[in-house]
Amino acid sequence: MIGTRGVPAAYGGFETAVEEVSRRLVDRGHEVTVYTRGSAQRQPSHLGIRLVHLPAVPQKQLETLSHTGISTLHAVLGRPPEVAFVFNAANAPFLPLLRVRGIPVALHMDGLEWKRAKWGKRGREYYRWAEEFGVRNADALIADAPGIADYYAHQFGIATELIRYGAPIQEKVPTGELDRLGLVPDGYHLVVARFEPENHVLDIVQGYHSSSASKALVVVGSAPYSAAYKQAIEAIANSDRRIRLLGGVYDQDVLDALYFHAYSYLHGHSVGGTNPSLLRAMGAGTAVIAYDVVFNREVLSDRGWYFREAEGVTAALALTESDEDQVHLLGEQLRVSASRDFSWNDVALAYEDLAHRLAQGQTLRSVGRRPRRVSVDWDA
Repeated sequence: MIGTRGVPAAYGGFETAVEEVSRRLVDRGHEVTVYTRGSAQRQPSHLGIRLVHLPAVPQKQLETLSHTGISTLHAVLGRPPEVAFVFNAANAPFLPLLRVRGIPVALHMDGLEWKRAKWGKRGREYYRWAEEFGVRNADALIADAPGIADYYAHQFGIATELIRYGAPIQEKVPTGELDRLGLVPDGYHLVVARFEPENHVLDIVQGYHSSSASKALVVVGSAPYSAAYKQAIEAIANSDRRIRLLGGVYDQDVLDALYFHAYSYLHGHSVGGTNPSLLRAMGAGTAVIAYDVVFNREVLSDRGWYFREAEGVTAALALTESDEDQVHLLGEQLRVSASRDFSWNDVALAYEDLAHRLAQGQTLRSVGRRPRRVSVDWDA
């Protein structure tokens, strides 16, 4: 497993997926190596997973690429694995090194990174180029949402492996962590997101501020790249006593309590495919108000409320606070859906099946086949 921050998982969706899949593959008798960066403990293994700790350049544009490059060299110069899973389309340039060593490789494409506001013009151009390079050089492409699979079929006329994320299912969570934060069950709406424009945190805060909601708005997240965006959110929060900004929260027990006891979860992510934060809310049985984009509708269907702008947030909050029975009913329906459709065991089996097929020689690449982008337009 190459291209993430590694495990133990403490940052995002990729890391959680790597840990959840790897631990299950280990339980099924496989030897799994995860390349890791930034871990303070630097233990040699975790949950039976072999860890390789390697450095990275601590700079936004170079951290992922530098670590993946070093990790790839380590993989090809040592005893080669039978299969490599590389995460993030940005890491596509390193695929040929793995292939030269005879290592079949699956590339997890992630979301539509070139649509993220944090990247400048060159960054967006790079991601679009890397997508095409990955399509042309990977033995398999992994999409985590039907909308992402549709994107690659539309743009390149190529098939992907649809392997979604799993959802942690919570049936009962103590209120102790909530007590320490001065919150009560069902007494707040929750947002968990990095403060980036494509996550629409500012729209959510603005919509809440304009509402007559009686329940608090609790916002978990930070702004790693956009100080101005964070300041705009803070300015509104400072003028509204109902809004609480908790900053980044990485304690999983605290997060479990926040998701489980929230009255609703507001999900503004718009470009990242199937989002682990959304699945976490569903697994906790919490009703969802989501940004209206194909990726979220694929997961929620008609079991939620949707918005496209701040006014839509205001309207959705009014609807939820006026119908507590419907909120709890939809929350329970989402928990059932998460348990049925987003099982980590099923995800791990899909990775195992793909690994077997790659090890046996299955590949997207064929002699003379050089797929290229066939369309420049895409609107999810």
